[in-house]
Amino acid sequence: MRAGTFGISGSWRRYTSDLILPGFLSRGLSIEEAESLLEKSVKLAVEARDKFWNVVKRNPTQSYNRALVAASIGSYGAYLADGSEYNGDYGPHVSRDKLKDFHRHRLQLLVDAGPDILAFETIPNKLEAQACVELLEEENVQIPSWICFSSVDGKNAPSGESFKDCLDVINRSDKVSAFGINCAPPHFIQTLIQKLKELTTKAIIVYPNSGEIWDGISKRWLPSKCFDEEKFELFAPIWRDAGAKLIGGCCRTTPSTIQAISKALKERSGFD
Repeated sequence: MRAGTFGISGSWRRYTSDLILPGFLSRGLSIEEAESLLEKSVKLAVEARDKFWNVVKRNPTQSYNRALVAASIGSYGAYLADGSEYNGDYGPHVSRDKLKDFHRHRLQLLVDAGPDILAFETIPNKLEAQACVELLEEENVQIPSWICFSSVDGKNAPSGESFKDCLDVINRSDKVSAFGINCAPPHFIQTLIQKLKELTTKAIIVYPNSGEIWDGISKRWLPSKCFDEEKFELFAPIWRDAGAKLIGGCCRTTPSTIQAISKALKERSGFD
């Protein structure tokens, strides 16, 4: 579950791990316990947001945007935990219907829990994007949603499919309000924003990781040249000027990263 701010040129950050029912069950929890935990993750985030907002409203000297709670729906590859969210290779036996069946119950539970946004994240291929869009239509979901892909080459989806192909189905959907990139190296982001601007009229979201590389086989982050808070502070306004409407951080970023992004965007906008 993710909780954070959501707005024009806003900052946003992944906070906790994806909650996936099969993962809970594999740890010995019952269906009822797994469902309760998933719903509670949303309700606790909403409760914390509301308590904070009620305090802020009583203090006119404070200037905060009202945070929105985004319920994360991670990719099938993230559940497999084999690195396939970074290559899109789900094998020949994974169909669109199988992906819809995988996501459906979790989506229903999250919608009923009452988040402000549904965030489909780290999607690696066109097939899963199609499944997500069709699922939103089939369930007649009324909550705004976004779909974010990752990218390992700064040009295409992890599967090697072009973003033009991946966006075709998303652009036709009224259920998806925004499209973007998450958990990709930050040095790809400016070029990707420019590419996406040519392919969609939907709002563009970017929340890259720190630049480190995840090894899905050995389950560890590999050393790499990383973006620190100073670099995020420098590049966030550039990404906004290029066309990104929501900007944040993904894996290996910290609250300090988000604070730096927020400060940079507010300063460049002339807000306190």
